Amino acid sequence: MKHFMKACAGLLLSGVLTTPSFAQKDYQPTSENVAARQQFAANKFGIFLHWGISSMFAQGEWYLQSNHINKDEYAKAAGGFYPARFDAKKWVTAFREAGAKYICFTTRHHDGFSMFDTRYSDYDIVDATPFRRDVVRELTDECRRQGLNVHFYYSHIDWTREDYPMGDSGRNTGKRPEKADWPSYFAFMNHQLEELIVNYSPDAIWFDGMWDQRSNPDFDWQLDEQYALIHRLKPSILIGNNHHLPPFPGEDIQLFERDLPGENKAGFSGESVVSRLPLETCETMNGMWGYKVTDQNYKSVKQLVRLLVGAAGKGANLLLNIGPQPDGELPALALDRLAGIGSWMEQYGETIYGTTAGDVPTRSWGVTTRKGNKQYVHILSLEDECLFLPVTKKVKRAAVYGENRPVKFRQTREGLLLEVGQLPDVADYIVELTMAE
Repeated sequence: MKHFMKACAGLLLSGVLTTPSFAQKDYQPTSENVAARQQFAANKFGIFLHWGISSMFAQGEWYLQSNHINKDEYAKAAGGFYPARFDAKKWVTAFREAGAKYICFTTRHHDGFSMFDTRYSDYDIVDATPFRRDVVRELTDECRRQGLNVHFYYSHIDWTREDYPMGDSGRNTGKRPEKADWPSYFAFMNHQLEELIVNYSPDAIWFDGMWDQRSNPDFDWQLDEQYALIHRLKPSILIGNNHHLPPFPGEDIQLFERDLPGENKAGFSGESVVSRLPLETCETMNGMWGYKVTDQNYKSVKQLVRLLVGAAGKGANLLLNIGPQPDGELPALALDRLAGIGSWMEQYGETIYGTTAGDVPTRSWGVTTRKGNKQYVHILSLEDECLFLPVTKKVKRAAVYGENRPVKFRQTREGLLLEVGQLPDVADYIVELTMAE
């Protein structure tokens, strides 16, 4: 049956993609989509999961490309992929208890291996492995049971399929460039996306890979048609694309990689924050996205909390990555960090969830967040015992958050001076300001 479906892919899809009424150039989000954007922006914290047969090599998710492995030899790892300790309930429980509101799971990464049961390829976890279980189905169902939203990562590029035109990555893997056939590959992608949306009903699609054709600037990814298909299948679904450029028409989220919006320390997020779209930045717990056995350099709970707070102060969500082990377990250090974040969020989550960026933009000392008539001053580093804020709107009260202990302040036309005293050594010292109505 799969071989029949693959042979008919172009015929089945043509009626959808050529319908001009679905062009995204004049994209206007539906009311359901606007509501989904608002919910996404309020969630503030999600878990990214880079998992696939790449974990078998324990060298990170780019092992095939970075080590010039032959694609056919690499594919043999699927025959031994049996994550016997995978337990969707344990995973999702750990995420929920950490305070995460959604997950983003890699349904198909650049190595071309599908982590769901697809009709359009036999190179998937159900058909190519002895495990024969649909982990996307199990994770999606468990997230629904525990109240988490579900986003799907999907790669635009493929280092193993012959029909994907050779890009800037994926070389030296044994692909034959003369076999490139973009219409065939485009149809394959859209059929898989249709399967994912119709069969699993995700809340968002997270694309990755447009950067792969930068040496071919005239390459047409046909995003208008692809985005139109996705929004037709589920009008409320959110689309984000990690192309490291300002958002294109049809995109509902602006994504940043390894940097907070407006920063570009890692070199992946040089785009300006020019849209009114919800913002999300993704970052690793350690150094890699996929599992790497030697990468034990995990950020501390304090660092991760400050990363989350820093994102919220920019009005952005944090998508924090974990690379699960080949046996299906989450690494012990990742679980430890999740527990630490969860303890902090249980006590201080009110200052993060549902907030927007506060009236004072990011400063060297920290950030502010806002919700209703409350502003939260997140002090991450301060050598002095007083803090000046250029807040001119009237403040009725200042108190240490969670303690109801007043903080002395003086307000003038120039701003607000908080007398915070000597701060304790904590991840985040929060002063709650009650603003006049």
